[in-house]
Amino acid sequence: MASSSPLSLAPPFHPSCSSISASRRILASHSRVTFSLSSFNLSRRLSLLHFGAAVSQPHLVGLKESTQPSPDRNTLEAGTVGNIAQARPSVTEESAVQWAKNDKRRLLHAVYSVGDLDKTIKFYTECLGMKVLRKRDLPEERYSNAFLGFGPEESHFTVELSYNYGVDKYDIGTGFGHFGVAVEDVAKTVSLVKAKGGKVTREPGPVNGESSVIAFIEDPDGYKFQLLEKAPTLEPLCKIMLRVGDLDRATSFYKKAHGMELLRKMDFPEYKYTTALMGYGPEDKNVVLELTYNYGVKEYDKGNGYAQIAIGTDDVYKTAKAVQLNGGKIVVDPGPLPGLNTKITACLDPDGWRTAFVDNIDFLKELE
Repeated sequence: MASSSPLSLAPPFHPSCSSISASRRILASHSRVTFSLSSFNLSRRLSLLHFGAAVSQPHLVGLKESTQPSPDRNTLEAGTVGNIAQARPSVTEESAVQWAKNDKRRLLHAVYSVGDLDKTIKFYTECLGMKVLRKRDLPEERYSNAFLGFGPEESHFTVELSYNYGVDKYDIGTGFGHFGVAVEDVAKTVSLVKAKGGKVTREPGPVNGESSVIAFIEDPDGYKFQLLEKAPTLEPLCKIMLRVGDLDRATSFYKKAHGMELLRKMDFPEYKYTTALMGYGPEDKNVVLELTYNYGVKEYDKGNGYAQIAIGTDDVYKTAKAVQLNGGKIVVDPGPLPGLNTKITACLDPDGWRTAFVDNIDFLKELE
């Protein structure tokens, strides 16, 4: 969002000239790197899953990517997705939707790539007040990652930053919108960002004639953060915004396949966009997914920077069924990761945005 449009909640959409950048070509050159399965743990496996645009997922993590045709939408024998066979009863679309709604789900983290891990960590900790929760460097595999957030991963939403040796720039694309961070004083935070050399794209001010104050800043890689002035909250890292080509289709999918609630929907005809907030609980206590539709725009360039969100689930097999029965595409079959007991599955929504589902108990074991 430019400072000249102080009332808009979401940054305006500006189509890029090309979906192929120099950074994508650099990243693609890393597809020749061979990764050792014996040294993988959950966080590295989940972060590696997002390089599908440049490197095939099976090559990276040893998982069989699903190539099965779309299932019968009336009924599907649970546990037969791809190469995973489980003796489970049949699942109908109605029962899958109900199960997804009652499943113990929580947004765990967002995964994306950065060009300088230390520089980005410095910005997040000094300007936004995040803490480094985990950090790992594997020089033999030319890869590093770090988890940052405002509280422990067992209870808070976090960001997972991925750095690949020799890749200093990524194409963020036009589809990814921004992260939302709640702060007590937006003006003070913006002043700090400026003092640290950060970029402010929207100065502090009220939004859409209301009393609430927001601002927009960018991190060193160009990922946008919306600062929202709020009282202290349990989840300061409170929002992730993605653009979609059909809002009704997207909200229906996330309700049925992901078990999310539609918290509220807002239309801003003067700015030509509509947005819907979705999540697993009240937005004042939980991170929410903000889906934004720009009038007349059906597709977006997703670039190669932002990767996916991870969500906890009690059963990755049932989750895969709910996703398939509601029009999603399974890209990593449900089941345990090679060499580990951690069970995951990964899917694409109707707009191509990726979600990795992780078994709740296995996730907590991995954190130990």
